[in-house]
Amino acid sequence: MSILSTVSSSSISTISSSPRVSFSSLSSSSKLFAVSVKFGGGARRRDYPCFFAMAELVKDKESASASPALVAESGGGGGSVSAVGSGSGAEKTESKRSRAFLNASSEEELLSGIRKEKEAGRLPPNIAYGMEELYHNYKKAIYQSGNPKAVEVVLSNMAAALDRIFFEVEDPFVFSPYHKAQREPFDYYMFGQNYIRPLIDFRNSYVGNISIFNEIDEKLQQLFPTEPMPDHVGHNIVLISNHQTEADPAVIALLLEATNPHLAEKLTYIAGDRVVTDPLCKPFSVGRNLICVYSKKHMYDVPEQAEMKRRANTRSLKEMALLLRGGSQIIWIAPSGGRDRPDPVTGEWYPAPFDTSSVDNMRRLVEHSGAPGHIYPLALLCFDIMPPPQQVEKEIGEKREISFHGVGLSVASALSFSNIANSCEGSEEVGFTDACLLLSWSKCVAPYICLLMVLSWKVII
Repeated sequence: MSILSTVSSSSISTISSSPRVSFSSLSSSSKLFAVSVKFGGGARRRDYPCFFAMAELVKDKESASASPALVAESGGGGGSVSAVGSGSGAEKTESKRSRAFLNASSEEELLSGIRKEKEAGRLPPNIAYGMEELYHNYKKAIYQSGNPKAVEVVLSNMAAALDRIFFEVEDPFVFSPYHKAQREPFDYYMFGQNYIRPLIDFRNSYVGNISIFNEIDEKLQQLFPTEPMPDHVGHNIVLISNHQTEADPAVIALLLEATNPHLAEKLTYIAGDRVVTDPLCKPFSVGRNLICVYSKKHMYDVPEQAEMKRRANTRSLKEMALLLRGGSQIIWIAPSGGRDRPDPVTGEWYPAPFDTSSVDNMRRLVEHSGAPGHIYPLALLCFDIMPPPQQVEKEIGEKREISFHGVGLSVASALSFSNIANSCEGSEEVGFTDACLLLSWSKCVAPYICLLMVLSWKVII
């Protein structure tokens, strides 16, 4: 079945025509793609899903008539809204906490709660402003979706979000170099999933190369004898990806939860310091498996902290090495060191160039882990959901624009470093390390362009 046949005529009329990527802008901005083709080393036809494979229409795991992400409490409180944790233990454990937001039964009460906490000195003014702005932007996006339960969804999801943000201000969470998703007493993973779910237009969202995602799932569970470890372990997987929004982990998990739920929950993300320090972002980060690092883009924002950041990154690198030695790990990393940004001239979006050392470090870690390992390029298209600021900002507390939109995810076949090495023999143009960088980036760009073609229907040429 052709991927283009999966797009109905009714879907075409609703797809946004916001600025996208043109082939011309890619070719003029970088020679990476053209050079990497030379060193492809036998890339398979399925690497290019827009021409040779199938992109499948994503269906929401939950029906449109299902209960909202968060449900009303039973008893007392006049139908107030509460976040659902992993069971009744969530309510018991946090019973002594302020319930100003969870008990709110209207927009007025939620916004009034923010102002009261600010006036009482329990909420810093900048965070209070950010919470109110987040509420209005989220509300606008949900109303834009046409959800018949929009009022209920906004109230319940934002009550939970504001409660978690306020809890973070009251009792700041400290992330370790390796953080395991916190699922109890409050299920932060499902909290994040349920918050982002209504922002995704599942009717116009696509996953490409599902067969490769299935292959990845099988490798994670495929036991392999290793030395000196006595037990059999599964293969390690590294996803080298572009990065577009703070919501990327939730978008990836939501797109995979129907076909590959094991991948969705097992993923560990290499996370920059901003998502583990911004109070409005931290509650969502608590629900993900993370390896926390400092991005090169922000290494010298405060020069006197640079050495501390380098030491912290070394500790995180050691944690990652230990994880990989245990096998059966799937790790997501954005070698660009940050989110994609639109071209300042054309306004078009495309995957930011990868950093050489990031790609090479992951290759070395995988090869020396003791367990079989594979690196797959991943393409993610979701910037419309929550686009980043136009430029990289030093200060914490960015404005968060939110929108309801279709999203896309695709994966290419695993990189073959032996083929790359063979292709580089005798070449004076590109060395092995550079060839690895070129091929990994181009195999991210190729499916990204395919997603653009499916979601936007056409690419400006």
